[in-house]
Amino acid sequence: MTATRPQHLLAALLALAAAVVYAVVSLVRFDRFTIASFDNAIFEQAVKSYAGWGAPIVDIKGPGFNILGDHFSPVTALIAPFYRLFPSAQTILLAQVVLIAVSVYVIAVLGMRTLGTVTGVAIGVAYALSFGIQSAVEADFHEVAFAAPLLALAGAAYVDRRFGRVVMWSVPLLLVKEDMGLTVAMIGAVLWLAGERRRGTALAAGAIAAMALVLLVIVPAFNAGGSYAYSGTLGGDRGIVATLLEASDRKLATVVLTLAITGLAALASPWVLVVLPTFAWRFAGDVPFYWGTEWHYSLVLMPIVFVAMIDAIRRRPLLRWATPVGLVVGAFMLVSSPVAALIEPATYREPPRADAARLVLSLVPDGASVEADIGLMGHLVTDHTVYWLGTIGSARPDYVLFDLDAGIGSPTDVKAYAEQAHGGTYDVIFDRDGYVLAQRR
Repeated sequence: MTATRPQHLLAALLALAAAVVYAVVSLVRFDRFTIASFDNAIFEQAVKSYAGWGAPIVDIKGPGFNILGDHFSPVTALIAPFYRLFPSAQTILLAQVVLIAVSVYVIAVLGMRTLGTVTGVAIGVAYALSFGIQSAVEADFHEVAFAAPLLALAGAAYVDRRFGRVVMWSVPLLLVKEDMGLTVAMIGAVLWLAGERRRGTALAAGAIAAMALVLLVIVPAFNAGGSYAYSGTLGGDRGIVATLLEASDRKLATVVLTLAITGLAALASPWVLVVLPTFAWRFAGDVPFYWGTEWHYSLVLMPIVFVAMIDAIRRRPLLRWATPVGLVVGAFMLVSSPVAALIEPATYREPPRADAARLVLSLVPDGASVEADIGLMGHLVTDHTVYWLGTIGSARPDYVLFDLDAGIGSPTDVKAYAEQAHGGTYDVIFDRDGYVLAQRR
């Protein structure tokens, strides 16, 4: 079934609204110096290197570190042309917003042309405000943002039974991140269940082979240790079974909420099986951040479960009742969410330390090398060579900048630390509101 022009327009307006809302969330958080992690700075360094026609060197992970030796995400190079035109951390943040907006458009169009305009718009809104998307935006940019439109497009092709296009949109997922190989393999399994035995088998086998190549050959080739650094997270020291059973209530809640935002309708579609690899590696990993609904780890699940919801209602029209149930669950999860914070006046007030942050950043000249903790790291990468406190190695930075009030465990005597770690003499040239900047003579 083909979408009408008004349906395309409604989907575009919904995607535009989502883009505006999430752009505001991202930019306001950045302007307020809100600390999420150092990941946005890492991806900016990688994209900055690509934009300069070089290898994706990320000095935050270690001087001269090639990020392909950490995670296999060459897809981020697609941001480089835009970064070359607009070199800033905000460009990276807005790239994620655009990718999410594209997936909103795809899901909304699919819902409207398959189930009718009213139901489709409702599903599009529920998807756009889903916790997985909001948590991902709150966590700043991550490479999995590229998976959102690809999974939405692959899912739409599945609902339309255009299996060749399912394969076409699934294969690029292998360039998003190494664990996507399992997801693509599961898509192959779902195609096999749909009667597409040759396509399904070829896709699954190809995905597993590609993933093995990445993990056993490509990543180790770029990694100084000659291995994949995250293999030890599966099970940790206790083993996979023990790790799977740990915090089982929290993990169960994550699964239930992921399905509840579809009114549980997603369970009636084979496409829902595509969530299994992501849940498997997250719950088998010994990193507690993987287990809940926070951070960016649920972003890839959102297009999967909403496509499964649409497919289930198409198969069984009585499941339309799931739409209002999903909306209620989604509305409940809006409480204390990043989007809900936009209606609070405090969100737009100047943070107490903002003036000090801007002033200390202005004291670091463009082109200088800086060792930093995660406090202001995301604001330094564009115009400086940035190292992280934890992986600086033998590099000798021109400046050392720590945020002592952020509670992130940075050394409190910045001068003594800098001189002991790097040699030479450092002078503290700024010390205000917890921000301390030392300069090497």
